[in-house]
Amino acid sequence: MILILGLILLIAAVIVGLAGVFGNTGAGHDLGVGGDFSIFGYHVTGSTGSLFLSGIIVGAVALLGLTLVMMGARRSVRRSAQARRELGTSRREAAAVDRERDDLIKQRDDARAGAAGAGAPTADVPRAETGAPVTDAPRGRGHWFGHRAAHR
Repeated sequence: MILILGLILLIAAVIVGLAGVFGNTGAGHDLGVGGDFSIFGYHVTGSTGSLFLSGIIVGAVALLGLTLVMMGARRSVRRSAQARRELGTSRREAAAVDRERDDLIKQRDDARAGAAGAGAPTADVPRAETGAPVTDAPRGRGHWFGHRAAHR
């Protein structure tokens, strides 16, 4: 927003300055006796001091616009640098998480290989992963096909 406001002020000051310079050329626009200066149809009469003061005001507006443009540009550069730093941090964190995941997968695979070689499931490896059947119902009389016998 600051950048846009600065551009508007700077462009307006440049337009007013250029219109003043190019619209008042030649001997007919001499500021001596009886001469006047006009910008966009507005005639400035008086001394060269008042014209100089008008020029200072236009220059100050241009300087204000340029300052706002520079502030806006600096702010956007600062934001993009911060975004790049945060992106780098998140990429490093993601790489660390990926390494940890790979280590855990390797540990799991090593535990599976050790359990398969021993022939019995270990505490860290679930029975379903070792190939042993997993049932929710306890084994015993009346529990065929996972159903209990009806009560009599």
